[in-house]
Amino acid sequence: MNFRKRLLQNQVVVAPGVYDPLTASLATEAGFEALYLSGAAIAYTRLGRPDIGLVSMSEVADTIALVRDRVPTPLVVDADNGYGNALNVQRTVRIFERAGATAIQLEDQSFPKRCGHLQDKSIIPAVEMAGKIKAAVDARASEETIIIARTDAVAVEGFEPAIERARLYAEAGADVLFVEAPKTREQLAAVTSALGSLRPLLANMVEGGETPLSSAQDLGSLGFRLVIFPGGIVRALARTAQDYYRSLHAHGTNEPFRDRMFDFTALNRLIGTPEMLALGERYESFDNEAAQ
Repeated sequence: MNFRKRLLQNQVVVAPGVYDPLTASLATEAGFEALYLSGAAIAYTRLGRPDIGLVSMSEVADTIALVRDRVPTPLVVDADNGYGNALNVQRTVRIFERAGATAIQLEDQSFPKRCGHLQDKSIIPAVEMAGKIKAAVDARASEETIIIARTDAVAVEGFEPAIERARLYAEAGADVLFVEAPKTREQLAAVTSALGSLRPLLANMVEGGETPLSSAQDLGSLGFRLVIFPGGIVRALARTAQDYYRSLHAHGTNEPFRDRMFDFTALNRLIGTPEMLALGERYESFDNEAAQ
């Protein structure tokens, strides 16, 4: 079943955040049926900086290609605000689609953008964003490529204007709607009540963000069809890395930390080293008779 049809089912899809092939492979191995390539997570890990529009389109495209080379799992890609106007959006869609994106998320923030759960965001006019969504739809090579329209208007114009923006983006051709940062469970329920009959809806869970944390099952019961946990993996790894470096600095050895680590053999098993070496051996000599 393709991802578009999957989102039309009643069972919610959970897409954990990833930022490279390793996290993508680990999430796939854990059983997730979709992944979310987070722009924030790329900024955190690749630049060591906040999600304030510093990541470029080419850096995201490179990451998509690396992830796609490692796993076949449907990949939802954060394309920020498309890195410019409608023509920039079209180029972004074409490049991301060729690199392997299954779904491409675009938001209505101005440039440079900010993380959806930071304060003092600014947004472009609704009609301009609708034009960008239409441009994205026109640019995709396959109708199976999903265009997700995100509005950040709740924090700027208020809840009702955000709902009206989402309706307009649906009219422009968006396949999935994403109202960013509702502040209460009541607002989450109001999103699904107002928009659930139009398109599948996405909910974003950010630990410590504006929206109260809920389980995927709970959000699914409200009517959301896709739930993302975009930056959770980086927050978990950053905490672990901080503890690791402090332990190594304090003790001069990794011995006190060993029970929280893979050893050399276990990590190589995890990333498929034995299988890769065995595959390489198959090509070390060419047997013409066996090939025939």
